[in-house]
Amino acid sequence: MNKKNFLLLMFFICFGLQYIAANTFSFRADRMSGSRALGRETTILIGNAEVRSDNLILRADRIEIQGENNRYIECIGNVWGHEEEKNILFSTDRLRYDRRLKIARLEGNSSLEDRQNQVVARSRFIEYDDTNEVAAFQIAVRLFKDDMVCRSEYAIYHRRQKMLDLSGFPVVYKSEDEFRADRIRVDLETDDVIMEGSVSGTIIN
Repeated sequence: MNKKNFLLLMFFICFGLQYIAANTFSFRADRMSGSRALGRETTILIGNAEVRSDNLILRADRIEIQGENNRYIECIGNVWGHEEEKNILFSTDRLRYDRRLKIARLEGNSSLEDRQNQVVARSRFIEYDDTNEVAAFQIAVRLFKDDMVCRSEYAIYHRRQKMLDLSGFPVVYKSEDEFRADRIRVDLETDDVIMEGSVSGTIIN
């Protein structure tokens, strides 16, 4: 990129950022480029790329910033993130974040760690709604808390209520006990397990 194009790109970014009054937004990387296709501008960060938006930090091998007022952020390769206010950490192969709706979608080998509630979850797909504090997990779901392990193909984590809904062959291991049902709800504050449909289990006295 020549000096003239670089200055034009920097002007475009700074011009766009002035409209984000309530949000802080910054970035850095080893290399940066820009493109325009069908009227859509894209800023591409490559190598040790990092974006900071409000309380969220995103790092990846490659980050693409798109949309009006830099609304969409797409991270590719060795993605790591930290929501500082709620102290939530996550990692994945690929992530897309909507800054307006504050919704993050993680694809590939993905994990989410809620350090405030001492919950760690892993799956192949995670969607986290930061405004409503709800996370949806799909495919090979594993959730860990203290001596409890939950497994299923689909799960909804209600962070504010500290509740977990499991479906798709769910099973909960609690110490040496095992619980199975069509649907399982877990109170992550009390560790109570509520089961519905085709209930079975093993309890070690």
